[in-house]
Amino acid sequence: MTIALAQLEQYLNYYLESSQIKDYCPNGLQVEGKSEINKIVTGVTACQALIDAAISQHADAIIVHHGYFWRGEEPVITGIKRHRIKALLDNDISLLAYHLPLDVHPLVGNNVQLANLLGITVDKTLNPDDHSIIGLQGHLPRELSVSEFAEKVEQALGRKPMVVDNGKPVQRVGWCTGGGQGYIDQAVLAGVDLFLTGEASEQTFHSAVENNISFISAGHHATERYGIKALGEHLENLYDIDIQFIDINNPF
Repeated sequence: MTIALAQLEQYLNYYLESSQIKDYCPNGLQVEGKSEINKIVTGVTACQALIDAAISQHADAIIVHHGYFWRGEEPVITGIKRHRIKALLDNDISLLAYHLPLDVHPLVGNNVQLANLLGITVDKTLNPDDHSIIGLQGHLPRELSVSEFAEKVEQALGRKPMVVDNGKPVQRVGWCTGGGQGYIDQAVLAGVDLFLTGEASEQTFHSAVENNISFISAGHHATERYGIKALGEHLENLYDIDIQFIDINNPF
Protein backbone atom coordinates (compact mmCIF):
# COMPACT_ATOMS: atom_id res chain seq x y z
CA MET A 1 0.00 0.00 0.00
CA THR A 2 1.09 3.59 -0.69
CA ILE A 3 0.66 6.69 1.44
CA ALA A 4 1.21 10.31 0.45
CA LEU A 5 4.07 12.04 2.24
CA ALA A 6 1.78 14.95 3.14
CA GLN A 7 -0.78 12.54 4.64
CA LEU A 8 1.91 10.74 6.66
CA GLU A 9 3.30 13.94 8.12
CA GLN A 10 -0.16 15.30 8.88
CA TYR A 11 -1.11 12.14 10.76
CA LEU A 12 2.16 11.95 12.70
CA ASN A 13 1.93 15.61 13.73
CA TYR A 14 -1.62 14.98 14.93
CA TYR A 15 -0.94 11.66 16.67
CA LEU A 16 2.20 12.88 18.45
CA GLU A 17 0.75 16.36 19.11
CA SER A 18 4.02 17.88 17.98
CA SER A 19 2.69 21.44 17.75
CA GLN A 20 1.92 21.39 21.49
CA ILE A 21 5.49 20.68 22.59
CA LYS A 22 8.40 23.11 22.77
CA ASP A 23 11.54 21.35 21.60
CA TYR A 24 15.20 21.82 20.73
CA CYS A 25 14.70 20.92 17.07
CA PRO A 26 11.98 20.97 14.40
CA ASN A 27 9.57 18.05 14.67
CA GLY A 28 7.99 16.64 11.54
CA LEU A 29 9.33 16.68 7.98
CA GLN A 30 12.99 17.73 7.96
CA VAL A 31 14.09 16.65 4.47
CA GLU A 32 11.56 16.28 1.64
CA GLY A 33 11.75 13.36 -0.76
CA LYS A 34 9.22 11.76 -3.09
CA SER A 35 5.55 12.56 -2.62
CA GLU A 36 4.35 8.92 -2.51
CA ILE A 37 5.71 6.39 -0.03
CA ASN A 38 5.77 2.61 -0.42
CA LYS A 39 8.34 1.69 2.22
CA ILE A 40 9.43 3.33 5.48
CA VAL A 41 12.50 2.63 7.61
CA THR A 42 12.46 3.63 11.27
CA GLY A 43 15.43 4.03 13.59
CA VAL A 44 16.68 5.93 16.61
CA THR A 45 19.06 8.38 14.94
CA ALA A 46 19.38 9.65 11.36
CA CYS A 47 23.04 8.67 11.16
CA GLN A 48 24.81 7.75 7.91
CA ALA A 49 24.57 4.03 8.69
CA LEU A 50 20.78 4.22 9.00
CA ILE A 51 20.51 6.22 5.77
CA ASP A 52 22.71 3.72 3.94
CA ALA A 53 20.58 0.86 5.27
CA ALA A 54 17.40 2.64 4.14
CA ILE A 55 18.89 3.13 0.67
CA SER A 56 19.75 -0.57 0.46
CA GLN A 57 16.15 -1.41 1.43
CA HIS A 58 14.77 0.98 -1.23
CA ALA A 59 12.95 3.01 1.41
CA ASP A 60 11.05 6.15 0.44
CA ALA A 61 11.06 7.68 3.93
CA ILE A 62 12.91 7.43 7.23
CA ILE A 63 11.30 8.23 10.59
CA VAL A 64 13.61 8.77 13.56
CA HIS A 65 13.73 10.07 17.12
CA HIS A 66 16.98 12.02 16.64
CA GLY A 67 16.96 14.06 13.46
CA TYR A 68 18.77 17.24 12.42
CA PHE A 69 18.87 21.03 12.93
CA TRP A 70 19.30 21.14 16.70
CA ARG A 71 19.17 24.46 18.51
CA GLY A 72 22.64 25.92 18.92
CA GLU A 73 24.36 23.75 16.32
CA GLU A 74 26.17 25.27 13.33
CA PRO A 75 23.53 26.01 10.66
CA VAL A 76 25.86 25.36 7.72
CA ILE A 77 25.48 22.12 5.78
CA THR A 78 29.03 20.81 5.69
CA GLY A 79 30.90 17.69 6.72
CA ILE A 80 28.84 14.74 7.90
CA LYS A 81 25.63 16.78 7.74
CA ARG A 82 26.26 17.44 4.04
CA HIS A 83 26.95 13.75 3.36
CA ARG A 84 23.80 12.65 5.18
CA ILE A 85 21.49 15.19 3.54
CA LYS A 86 23.05 14.62 0.09
CA ALA A 87 22.40 10.89 0.42
CA LEU A 88 18.75 11.58 1.29
CA LEU A 89 18.27 14.02 -1.60
CA ASP A 90 20.15 11.90 -4.15
CA ASN A 91 17.87 8.97 -3.33
CA ASP A 92 14.67 11.03 -2.98
CA ILE A 93 14.17 9.83 0.63
CA SER A 94 12.18 11.93 3.09
CA LEU A 95 13.33 12.31 6.69
CA LEU A 96 10.80 12.84 9.46
CA ALA A 97 11.94 13.27 13.08
CA TYR A 98 10.09 13.47 16.40
CA HIS A 99 12.09 14.20 19.52
CA LEU A 100 10.24 15.18 22.71
CA PRO A 101 6.83 14.28 21.21
CA LEU A 102 8.07 10.70 21.00
CA ASP A 103 9.46 10.78 24.53
CA VAL A 104 6.18 11.80 26.17
CA HIS A 105 3.49 10.06 24.12
CA PRO A 106 1.23 7.98 26.42
CA LEU A 107 1.11 4.95 24.11
CA VAL A 108 4.18 4.78 21.87
CA GLY A 109 6.45 7.13 23.85
CA ASN A 110 9.95 6.10 24.85
CA ASN A 111 9.21 6.41 28.56
CA VAL A 112 6.01 4.35 28.44
CA GLN A 113 7.56 1.73 26.19
CA LEU A 114 10.53 1.33 28.54
CA ALA A 115 8.12 0.88 31.45
CA ASN A 116 6.29 -1.84 29.52
CA LEU A 117 9.58 -3.58 28.77
CA LEU A 118 10.68 -3.54 32.44
CA GLY A 119 7.31 -4.38 33.98
CA ILE A 120 6.87 -1.00 35.67
CA THR A 121 3.34 0.28 36.22
CA VAL A 122 3.16 3.99 35.38
CA ASP A 123 1.64 6.06 38.21
CA LYS A 124 2.25 9.66 37.13
CA THR A 125 4.84 12.06 35.78
CA LEU A 126 8.03 12.64 37.71
CA ASN A 127 6.75 16.08 38.71
CA PRO A 128 2.97 16.44 38.20
CA ASP A 129 3.21 20.17 38.95
CA ASP A 130 5.71 20.87 36.16
CA HIS A 131 4.71 19.66 32.69
CA SER A 132 8.15 20.51 31.30
CA ILE A 133 9.58 17.54 33.25
CA ILE A 134 9.18 14.62 30.87
CA GLY A 135 10.13 11.74 33.18
CA LEU A 136 7.70 9.32 34.81
CA GLN A 137 7.36 7.49 38.12
CA GLY A 138 5.74 4.16 38.85
CA HIS A 139 6.08 0.92 40.77
CA LEU A 140 7.21 -2.67 40.35
CA PRO A 141 4.91 -5.60 41.23
CA ARG A 142 7.16 -6.44 44.18
CA GLU A 143 10.30 -5.24 45.89
CA LEU A 144 13.60 -6.14 44.26
CA SER A 145 17.15 -5.56 45.34
CA VAL A 146 19.01 -3.00 43.22
CA SER A 147 21.14 -5.79 41.76
CA GLU A 148 18.03 -7.80 40.83
CA PHE A 149 16.49 -4.79 39.10
CA ALA A 150 19.78 -3.97 37.37
CA GLU A 151 19.94 -7.54 36.06
CA LYS A 152 16.38 -7.13 34.74
CA VAL A 153 17.45 -3.96 32.93
CA GLU A 154 20.53 -5.68 31.50
CA GLN A 155 18.52 -8.62 30.17
CA ALA A 156 15.85 -6.38 28.65
CA LEU A 157 18.21 -3.89 26.98
CA GLY A 158 21.07 -6.21 26.13
CA ARG A 159 23.80 -4.13 27.76
CA LYS A 160 25.32 -3.89 31.22
CA PRO A 161 24.20 -0.69 32.97
CA MET A 162 26.16 1.55 35.33
CA VAL A 163 24.71 1.23 38.83
CA VAL A 164 24.84 3.20 42.07
CA ASP A 165 23.39 0.93 44.76
CA ASN A 166 22.37 2.45 48.09
CA GLY A 167 21.58 -0.98 49.50
CA LYS A 168 17.84 -0.42 49.93
CA PRO A 169 15.12 -2.44 48.16
CA VAL A 170 13.48 -1.02 45.05
CA GLN A 171 9.78 -0.81 44.34
CA ARG A 172 9.08 2.81 43.41
CA VAL A 173 11.01 3.83 40.30
CA GLY A 174 11.49 7.14 38.50
CA TRP A 175 12.85 7.21 34.97
CA CYS A 176 13.53 9.31 31.91
CA THR A 177 14.96 7.76 28.74
CA GLY A 178 17.96 9.22 26.94
CA GLY A 179 19.89 12.10 28.45
CA GLY A 180 17.70 12.54 31.50
CA GLN A 181 20.34 12.43 34.22
CA GLY A 182 19.55 16.01 35.19
CA TYR A 183 16.17 14.86 36.46
CA ILE A 184 17.73 12.98 39.37
CA ASP A 185 16.82 15.92 41.63
CA GLN A 186 13.18 15.55 40.58
CA ALA A 187 13.39 11.84 41.38
CA VAL A 188 14.71 12.64 44.85
CA LEU A 189 11.82 15.07 45.44
CA ALA A 190 9.36 12.42 44.21
CA GLY A 191 10.67 10.02 46.86
CA VAL A 192 11.32 7.08 44.54
CA ASP A 193 13.72 4.31 45.48
CA LEU A 194 15.70 4.36 42.23
CA PHE A 195 16.14 6.66 39.24
CA LEU A 196 16.82 5.17 35.80
CA THR A 197 17.95 7.04 32.71
CA GLY A 198 20.16 6.62 29.67
CA GLU A 199 23.19 8.76 30.44
CA ALA A 200 25.20 9.82 33.47
CA SER A 201 27.31 12.90 34.13
CA GLU A 202 30.21 13.18 36.57
CA GLN A 203 28.06 14.87 39.18
CA THR A 204 25.28 12.28 38.90
CA PHE A 205 27.21 9.86 41.09
CA HIS A 206 27.55 12.40 43.86
CA SER A 207 23.88 13.40 43.61
CA ALA A 208 22.83 9.77 43.97
CA VAL A 209 25.15 9.02 46.90
CA GLU A 210 24.49 12.21 48.84
CA ASN A 211 20.73 12.02 48.32
CA ASN A 212 20.73 8.29 49.22
CA ILE A 213 18.94 7.23 46.03
CA SER A 214 19.93 4.30 43.82
CA PHE A 215 20.71 5.15 40.20
CA ILE A 216 21.02 3.26 36.92
CA SER A 217 22.44 4.56 33.64
CA ALA A 218 21.39 2.10 30.93
CA GLY A 219 22.48 3.87 27.73
CA HIS A 220 20.89 6.70 25.72
CA HIS A 221 20.36 4.59 22.61
CA ALA A 222 19.40 1.46 24.52
CA THR A 223 16.61 3.22 26.43
CA GLU A 224 15.23 4.96 23.33
CA ARG A 225 14.91 2.11 20.83
CA TYR A 226 11.37 1.24 21.74
CA GLY A 227 9.33 4.37 21.07
CA ILE A 228 10.27 4.66 17.40
CA LYS A 229 9.80 0.90 16.98
CA ALA A 230 6.32 1.09 18.52
CA LEU A 231 5.46 4.09 16.35
CA GLY A 232 6.42 2.15 13.23
CA GLU A 233 4.28 -0.81 14.31
CA HIS A 234 1.36 1.56 14.91
CA LEU A 235 1.70 3.03 11.41
CA GLU A 236 2.07 -0.40 9.84
CA ASN A 237 -1.18 -1.58 11.45
CA LEU A 238 -2.97 1.64 10.55
CA TYR A 239 -1.95 1.95 6.90
CA ASP A 240 -0.86 -1.60 5.99
CA ILE A 241 2.39 -0.19 4.64
CA ASP A 242 5.82 -1.85 4.64
CA ILE A 243 7.77 -0.51 7.64
CA GLN A 244 11.11 -1.86 8.86
CA PHE A 245 12.81 -0.95 12.12
CA ILE A 246 16.60 -0.95 11.77
CA ASP A 247 18.66 -0.82 14.95
CA ILE A 248 22.08 0.69 14.36
CA ASN A 249 24.15 -0.47 17.33
CA ASN A 250 25.36 2.28 19.63
CA PRO A 251 26.99 1.46 23.00
CA PHE A 252 26.35 4.95 24.40
